[in-house]
Amino acid sequence: MFDEIELGREFFEGLTAIDAAILARAECEACRFCGGPLHRGDYARKPRGGLVAMAAEAFARRFSLCCGREGCRRRATPPSVRFLGRRVYVGAIVIVASVVALAQKSASATTRTTGVPARTTRRWLRWWRGPFVATAVFVELAGRLVPAVDRRSLPTSILERLSADAATRVQRMLGWLAPLTTTATVDGSRLLRDLV
Repeated sequence: MFDEIELGREFFEGLTAIDAAILARAECEACRFCGGPLHRGDYARKPRGGLVAMAAEAFARRFSLCCGREGCRRRATPPSVRFLGRRVYVGAIVIVASVVALAQKSASATTRTTGVPARTTRRWLRWWRGPFVATAVFVELAGRLVPAVDRRSLPTSILERLSADAATRVQRMLGWLAPLTTTATVDGSRLLRDLV
């Protein structure tokens, strides 16, 4: 399904536009700690895209906000569809490389296809089967997708339920995973409504 997909510049420009819309919504809110105004405080990232998403490496700014009130200055980083938390690889490659790792017969074949080390994809597969299934995001997804999602084949079992081309499936899943990308914004899913 994803063996020959390459996520190009247009794909990541679309994700950047979604992130910009999420940021615009978050900028309208006040600091959750002191009620002060939020100001733009982006920071640099060095994203990796492997062989599948090399275009992602050009989009190296994580949109963020911080409180403008002296003495507070706390971060209010909104959810993102480009970055999956603090992972070095962009969210799209985490999904695609995990799917390829489940489909390939060997770890070396996965590495040749995606450019992601086998050790990294094994760690991601453990995350999909372990900590991910304990999140509120997974509980909500599992409730939406009937019949039940096969936990052993995550994320493939979620993507297979979506009807669209491969890139659109990845984009929709990134939208569902976006609340997991930050802990600095409470109920980040409200910022995502109608955007993905």
